[in-house]
Amino acid sequence: MRDRRTSYLVLAAAAILLITMGARQTLGLFVRPLSASTGLGIVAISFALAIGQFVWGLAQPVFGAVADRYGSGAVLRIGALMLAAGALLTTVVSSEIGLTFAVGVLFAAGAGAGSFSTLIGVTARSLAPGKRAFASGVINAGGSLGQFVLAPVTQLIIGSAGWVAAMYTLAVASLATIPLGQVLVRSAAAHETAGAGGAAAAGEGRRTLREQLDIAAGDRSYWCLHAGFFTCGFHIAFLVTHLPSEVNLCALPASVAAGSLAIIGLANVAGSLGIGWLGGVYRMKWLLFWVYFTRAVAIAIYMLMPRTPATFYVFAAVLGLTWLSTVPPTAGLVGKLFGVRHLATLFGLTLLSHQIGGFFGAWLGGIALVRFGDYGWMWYADMSLALAAALINLPIREARVLQPA
Repeated sequence: MRDRRTSYLVLAAAAILLITMGARQTLGLFVRPLSASTGLGIVAISFALAIGQFVWGLAQPVFGAVADRYGSGAVLRIGALMLAAGALLTTVVSSEIGLTFAVGVLFAAGAGAGSFSTLIGVTARSLAPGKRAFASGVINAGGSLGQFVLAPVTQLIIGSAGWVAAMYTLAVASLATIPLGQVLVRSAAAHETAGAGGAAAAGEGRRTLREQLDIAAGDRSYWCLHAGFFTCGFHIAFLVTHLPSEVNLCALPASVAAGSLAIIGLANVAGSLGIGWLGGVYRMKWLLFWVYFTRAVAIAIYMLMPRTPATFYVFAAVLGLTWLSTVPPTAGLVGKLFGVRHLATLFGLTLLSHQIGGFFGAWLGGIALVRFGDYGWMWYADMSLALAAALINLPIREARVLQPA
């Protein structure tokens, strides 16, 4: 019976992330249609999406703290409504300010409410320590599967019915997270009633959030995780926002971009499940090192290859294995260092650093394209940051931070 409750809990969280992450990761497909329809330039649209990267990150610790204190049910409902409202508003705005508010604030904040910090936080508190790493991998795989499913579907709708119809589809899909959130909350409550995971959380219950934040702020390993996640955000936001434009620069059809995004999502299902399992066997900081190092090597090889559909598909497959595979080890290390009582908030803050990097990845990509006519310098920057992220994870100390009396 407990195994069945565990399955419901993890699968409900994965399904929610499938929708919220899948919706976010398809926004790059709307850049060209939005530019043609609204008359806004690539830089203006890139800036709106960059704001969305930052707001999605800012929403993580905010909604995580609310979920830690008041529960995740209300957070998920509010997020679903905000995500749907942002998608609908995008179809009627025609100014840079309006687009930034619709995509960069409402859409992004709604997706953030139903994302990693809330979902991993509630599951980690409800599961025994030995099950948390793999559960995080399954949830993360749900987000990747969303990219695999929604990218080609969204491109198909854009091509056949227009980008407005595609936005309506995303709005309707986002509302499906409301009943899924109810399943998640009920399953989590059943685990807490049964006592699963309760012993660890009970020992942390006397610490206030402010005390926990002070402890984390003084720990070097926590800041190393922030620095690595910053570069991860730069990498992912640059690619998900500008890969369609990179394909267009190579005179290849839009289907190559949609196919590449789908391959990234499918490959990261395997990557997330694999790294979730490896997190229970190997030290997580070494997993992070190899993920970031693999990215740097993949970019270097891509820059030497001819720009053909096959090149993009192979590049996407390699990147997909590492795409969001940083999430389970990072969340696992935060929980290992500080416990799970305030995990949604502490992990949410690392996601804020992730999305500050995402802001620069999305925004600077647009500037590079306008100023230089291609993304050459962005690829060099992305490769360098990936290598730096690999090295900065090595000093992390994988041990529980001693708490002051």
